[in-house]
Amino acid sequence: MQQVKILDKDFEISIKSSEIQDRIKAMAGEINTDLKGEDVIFLGILNGSFMFASDLFKKINFDCQITFLKVASYQGTASSGTVKRLIGINEDIKGKTVVILEDIVDTGHTLEHIIRQLIGYEPKEIKIATFLFKPDSYQKKIPIDYIGMEIPNDFIIGYGLDYNGFGRNLEDIYSVVK
Repeated sequence: MQQVKILDKDFEISIKSSEIQDRIKAMAGEINTDLKGEDVIFLGILNGSFMFASDLFKKINFDCQITFLKVASYQGTASSGTVKRLIGINEDIKGKTVVILEDIVDTGHTLEHIIRQLIGYEPKEIKIATFLFKPDSYQKKIPIDYIGMEIPNDFIIGYGLDYNGFGRNLEDIYSVVK
């Protein structure tokens, strides 16, 4: 499927599933090397990161945990600029290495909000792993430890990313046709 229509917008394929899986395997290799022997908990940011978190977590080869936090900052095709915490953390993360799993980092507002909250739980350290990164949109100074792919500032769907709740189920990533 080279093009799809979701609601009122047309999208064309920009990243194939095979390329996504190759990058996740490489990211997992880096994380396995860097964090082996650490007390690690992965923190997937819902809804968008569920596919990335699942695929990455299956390739982690040391004992660790995973949990999820739900936040919202998008309305339609643009960031709303506000972040709402919807579901909190139930696990004890004090003294642990927390790896935040994001589907995409664009402005960095959501990430900044999450980190500010996590610091209060006293983790040993916080690392960021994002599958997609939009360097042209990024407005923060927070270092991103693991990046799957850098992409242009296009609106995309698929592989967990959505347009008004639709398109998350696509295994490839699609960009909006302008």
